[in-house]
Amino acid sequence: MRKIFGCLIFLLLATSLRAQVLPDSVLVADSLEVIEAEAEILFKEDSVQINYFSLPADWEYIPGDDDPLVIADRLSCIEKDIPLRYNDKIHGFINYFTVKDREYTRMMIQRMNLYFPLFEKYLAAYNLPDELKYLSIIESGLNPRAISRARAVGLWQFMSATGRYFGLHIDWYIDERMDPEKSTKAACLYLKQLYGMFGDWELALAAYNSGPGNVKRAIRKAGYKKSFWDIYPYVPRETRSYVPQFVAITYTMNHLSEHNFQMHEQEAFPLSDTLQVKKYLHLPTLAKLTETCMDDIIKLNPSIQHNALPDLNKPYTLHLPLQTMNMLASNKSFFLDSASRVGKKELELLAKNAPGSTYGKDKIVYKVRSGDVLGSIAIRHNVKVADLKKWNNLSSNTIRVGQRLNIWLKPNAYAKASASPASSTTQALPDSKTYTVRPGDSLWSISQKFQGLTIQKLKELNKLTDSKIQPGQKLVVGI
Repeated sequence: MRKIFGCLIFLLLATSLRAQVLPDSVLVADSLEVIEAEAEILFKEDSVQINYFSLPADWEYIPGDDDPLVIADRLSCIEKDIPLRYNDKIHGFINYFTVKDREYTRMMIQRMNLYFPLFEKYLAAYNLPDELKYLSIIESGLNPRAISRARAVGLWQFMSATGRYFGLHIDWYIDERMDPEKSTKAACLYLKQLYGMFGDWELALAAYNSGPGNVKRAIRKAGYKKSFWDIYPYVPRETRSYVPQFVAITYTMNHLSEHNFQMHEQEAFPLSDTLQVKKYLHLPTLAKLTETCMDDIIKLNPSIQHNALPDLNKPYTLHLPLQTMNMLASNKSFFLDSASRVGKKELELLAKNAPGSTYGKDKIVYKVRSGDVLGSIAIRHNVKVADLKKWNNLSSNTIRVGQRLNIWLKPNAYAKASASPASSTTQALPDSKTYTVRPGDSLWSISQKFQGLTIQKLKELNKLTDSKIQPGQKLVVGI
């Protein structure tokens, strides 16, 4: 067996050894010199013999193809709707994914079957390029619970404001930015919007990373040139790497075999079914009672925070392993009732007092005035400066006049704010008696537009159980 294994190794290296030069590839080991010293190669006229030696555990043959013409040709062959240009920067990232950090690429191979079918389904539904499925690799490493230093969250790395704009619910218990299906729908809507804005996929990708405002500014600085590589010097530093990384990972995932990546050991979800839940549920208790692995429940429901569901106004679709569902079938009421009695008060207390918590609170939008500082705004609204910074993703205490700050108030404070004298922009209730919600609107800002309209009245007129509204939604504002 040792001789056979040695011969297999030789077949990989024989050509270059005969030429007495290293192949255009990389050998990952503790030391290439050590391997060469331990291997005794005997060349004969018609045959070659190789003595077996013990390979280091981390030895790996990595085919490397540094020929720019080959890489450029491969990119052109897989290019579809999104340009896959070749240049030195892209080649550098290809080298990173195929040689320098192969462990990361292996991890993506293991995870891709978890999420690629879902991505492909919604990209097709929204008539978007299929290759956008690779974008989540760059964004989150296909980790639905990924959180960046800037507090972007999920497979598609939504900031809270952008996530809410595209209809994702975010609170202490549930963060739909971590829901694979809902966040993928939101990402499709956002990508479609960005492409409609720029008419160019490279610019749309750049805008997804840094925001459309930064891309528009870069276009102006570049003399209104509208190619990513023309505006390259003017986009944020991270964005300069973002588009090349996308091209590189698209290349890598389409040429795995050429770089000696194996497709085995791919992850899979446990077989599951769904349960509609409306009452508080403590998931670790449910897992213990039904003899279920808690990790499986988390894997199936990544958007549930703190391992519990609160009391809800509408049913939540909970994904559970078949083993759990089979146990529930025998005595569903007992299991659910038992799991609803554990930790409820403690978790509600944590939810209300956690830094930056919005649990049980309603949002107002405050426009910064001349002379304002975070401390004075916090005192005026009876909130903490730390909460203000967390709600608005502020890394310092610096604010500017005209800046809009999200402030979350307890119900009694919210009602008091709603009852405050109307501003100079307040107007009489319109004859149409309806108002179409615009981006950035909240119930608070809408109530301030019309005399005599309060938050509570808006909720009653529209039968709202919370403060969530969507752009385009029509609200009754008068009778």
